[in-house]
Amino acid sequence: MKPINFRIEKKSASSLARAGVIDTRHGEVKTPAFVVVGTKGSIKGVTPEQARELIGNEITLANTYHLFLQPGHEVIKQAGGLQTFANWRLPTMTDSGGFQVFSLGAAFGKGVTKFAKGEVTESDSVIQPRSLNVYSKEAASEHGKLCIIDEEGVTFTSHLDGSMHRFTAERSIEIQQAIGADIIVAFDECTSPTAEYDYQKEAMDRTHRWAKRSLLAHKQNYEAIKKQGLYGVVQGGRYSDLRRASALALAAMDFDGFGIGGSFSKEDLGESLQVVNEILPEDRPRHLLGIGEPIDIVEGVLKGCDTFDCVAPTRIGRTGTIYVKTGKMLTTACGSLTYPETKKINILNQKYTNDHTPLDTFSSGYVASTYTKAYLAHLFRANEMLGPQLASIHNLHFIVDFTKQLREQILQS
Repeated sequence: MKPINFRIEKKSASSLARAGVIDTRHGEVKTPAFVVVGTKGSIKGVTPEQARELIGNEITLANTYHLFLQPGHEVIKQAGGLQTFANWRLPTMTDSGGFQVFSLGAAFGKGVTKFAKGEVTESDSVIQPRSLNVYSKEAASEHGKLCIIDEEGVTFTSHLDGSMHRFTAERSIEIQQAIGADIIVAFDECTSPTAEYDYQKEAMDRTHRWAKRSLLAHKQNYEAIKKQGLYGVVQGGRYSDLRRASALALAAMDFDGFGIGGSFSKEDLGESLQVVNEILPEDRPRHLLGIGEPIDIVEGVLKGCDTFDCVAPTRIGRTGTIYVKTGKMLTTACGSLTYPETKKINILNQKYTNDHTPLDTFSSGYVASTYTKAYLAHLFRANEMLGPQLASIHNLHFIVDFTKQLREQILQS
């Protein structure tokens, strides 16, 4: 009996899109699905009950780096694992800590995101059009300021007290096993989109060596391999030949599923995913790491991805930026999927002060239909904590439901 099982319910005839189910020991995840991020063992501003009942969440991801530093993986293990400790009561994932290699190292403080716009340079503007995971003071305050990468692993300082720590493939797996998520991820190096070809290849090859070490470390814990599925991570930056090589290397290893990580340009995201997912085994789930804007989810689904995660819904929600639908429907170029056109509004704009219409007329979520723009605008202007809470709940429901609707279309096609 595998720790996780994936079955495909329906495949699109005109794209790589598929609808499936990931079975875990804590329940099933119907794919395509958005994975809600609970970085430190909590979804910011949202209770586990709200996540299940108001958002419709089926799976949550926590951050290995943060839980290692606070409260410590041994504390979580003593509590009975993340399920019990955080009261999530649904399938869970942890990342490997590999993204910290990216965000704490070469990219720290330079505003480099997972996406590049054309030939991006380090001195380009921090906020690129439609970019995710942009540099911010809030993000910087959550990360250390030293990260040194070598063949064996990564040495970094804690953002909490400056203490020095070290992650290796084996250590990352050990920590994730203690945290106890249903799906864990092999240690990898996530590069900057500005990195040159030679370094992208060097980092990719190192990721493959770490992947083998992660697999071996996981298989040496008999209890863990019965409960936790392990994903390998495809890297290669923006280069199709490297992505192809990485997919081939990972596909030859005995992983339970695959993550697609690293950096892309917006223009070649679809091509990169097509290359990778035509190679990865069809019978195992594919997770697009750290990317989850609506248009990117559509592209990812078309190119064969099953799950997605991103911090954007709560991060932007806390500052008053809210996803809404325009009422217009769009169709993909291949004609296989129809999806609502979306935009972001800033609820602090003056025009919403006396706007007593529902927050999002075209969405079905509880917050969208119950509360008005004027009320949300008041909460934010008055610095009431309920404002960021409601905005976060709405944004998460918006993305979770958006992805579920894509799944329904595949099933009905």
